[in-house]
Order: sequence, then C-alpha cells, then structure tokens
Amino acid sequence: MLAAFCPAPGTMELRDVPRPEPGPGQVLVKVHNCGVCGSDLHYYCGGFPVPTVCPGHEISGEVTALGAGVDALALGDRVAVEPAITCGRCAGCRTGDYQLCRDFKIVGTHVPGGFAEYLAMPAYALFKLPAEIDWATAALTEPLAVGVHGVRLANVRLGDRVLVLGAGTIGLLAGLAAREAGASEVLITARHPHQAAAAERLGLRPFAEGRDDIAGYAFEHAVDVTIETVGSEADTLNQAIYSTRPGGSIVILGVFTGAVQINALVVMLKELRMIGSMMYGRVGTRADFDVAIDVLRRNRVAIAPVITHRFPLRDIAAGYGAAADKKQKSIKVTVEP
Repeated sequence: MLAAFCPAPGTMELRDVPRPEPGPGQVLVKVHNCGVCGSDLHYYCGGFPVPTVCPGHEISGEVTALGAGVDALALGDRVAVEPAITCGRCAGCRTGDYQLCRDFKIVGTHVPGGFAEYLAMPAYALFKLPAEIDWATAALTEPLAVGVHGVRLANVRLGDRVLVLGAGTIGLLAGLAAREAGASEVLITARHPHQAAAAERLGLRPFAEGRDDIAGYAFEHAVDVTIETVGSEADTLNQAIYSTRPGGSIVILGVFTGAVQINALVVMLKELRMIGSMMYGRVGTRADFDVAIDVLRRNRVAIAPVITHRFPLRDIAAGYGAAADKKQKSIKVTVEP
C-alpha cells in the first residue's frame, strides 16, 4: 500500500509499504480522509523533529478487517479514529483521563498514522459515525474533540462570554464547541478575511487582528474564558491574561515551540486560572469524541467552509504546501487516499 513520510523538513514522499494486519483487539481501517494538522506543520517547517513513522492523526475511514476478540464493530462500519494508544491500566486510563497515560502514544508520531491507504488501530479507539457526516467532515472529529476537551476543562457555562485567540482549524472548532456548550457570545481573532467568513458561518464574532481593540472590548464586556490556540512563538498568552476578567479562566490549546514569557503578576492580581489541555479524554462513559461527533452532525452545513483544500494522497506534498502557505487561503487541508 502507499504511505506518506516526512524524511526531512519541507519534504514529503510516498513509499510502498506492507499493508498492516490487525492483531487481537485491533481493526483494519481503510482510510478515506486525513487532515493536515497545525502540529504536522511544526515538524514540516522545522520546529519539531520529523516523525520516523507515517504521519497523520485526523482520520476517518471504514472498517475492512477485524482482529480476534473484536465484537463491537462490524465490517463496513464508518468510523472516526481517536489517535491515542494507551495502556488501559494506569490511574489516568481508569478514570477517563487517558490523555495523561504515562505510556501514551500518538498515532502519526509514535505509531504509523493516517496518510496511508490502511491503518491498524485498537478497537477502543474507533467511534462509529452517523451516515449523514461525509468523510472529510468526519476527519474534523479529532480537532473538534480538542476544542471540546478544552471547553470542558475551562468549565464554559451557559451565558459565558468566550474569547478565542486564533482562527485556524482548532480556534474555529473550539469556538464552535464553546457556543454549543452555552456561551452567549464567542469572540475570535481572525488574521485573514476567509477565516473571519468561516467564523461568522459558525456563529462566532470575528475580530480583525491588529485593527479591532480586543482588550478595550474585553474591558467593557467581561470575558469569562479565553481559549489560546495560536501557540508557536506568539505573545498570545499575555493577550489572554490582559483580556480575561478577574477570576476568569485561560485554556491553552496552542502548541508552543519554545518557552514564553508571561506577566505572572497580572495572573496573580486577577486570580486567573491557566489550564493546559492535552488532546481529549472522557467523563464517565461519554468521551470528548462522542460529543464532537454530535456537534459535527448538528453543524455539518455551517462547518463546510472550514475544509478549504482537498488533495489525493499522491499529491500530499502539495497538500502540506497549501497548509503551510496561508496566501492560498487555507484553513483545513485534507488528504484522500
């Protein structure tokens, strides 16, 4: 089968590799769609070490083979893949915080990922999809679950005002998750007009970066929760600190590539809560992925503009190029094997 690899920053190549066979408790998934994530761009642009395995973790596909002991899934099931391999035994796994498993492995980073024709996954990591969600939209389950998890940790409540910093895929979907959680207003900073248009389709209020006075607005209209989604080397944590009301919360979804300085005095004086958010987990029997699938189903029409580019697997190099070049007006770039 064909699978993509990143042998060096700025380079993607296809290789012919053996198709995996599902072991006990595993399922073979025919990949129908896999999104290019912002974290993928970190290694593609040289900010992180390149993975030694096939990358890709925003995956939707179809069950094509079952390993021994799998009885909760059937051939032909349409599934979203939660790209987390966990031990299932530690305290985090037992309580639903499996994202904190000490043996945690990420699909596409530590084990082969979704930029391939087939993928073998543990059955516990697959979530059935309703028929009305198409493959590309279904692949948004993973980034939306990131937003769902962050909103849950920040305890966004009915009537809250939420500020989202960054209108990439994670920012837009985190804003949608906050709106679905009951926020009365969701503000979002948008650098580009096409991001602002997508935000409006999702019921969010865009601010133009560098033009609108976000801190001034936040002073007059208290922001209960700020969701940071930019990361990298941006000064967005300080922007969050100054924009969030006293006693409010800041949740960090952005991936920072180095240490950043923050004004800790203001954090102390305002009694702010700063919360790190690592991927997704579950509360009781309901996983963040379950919530994300429900949100996708209800908002599948409004969410369509988030997917801006589609490439076949053979053109994955062009797909990464489009994702890295915002002049191409990309938000979510997806790859279809």
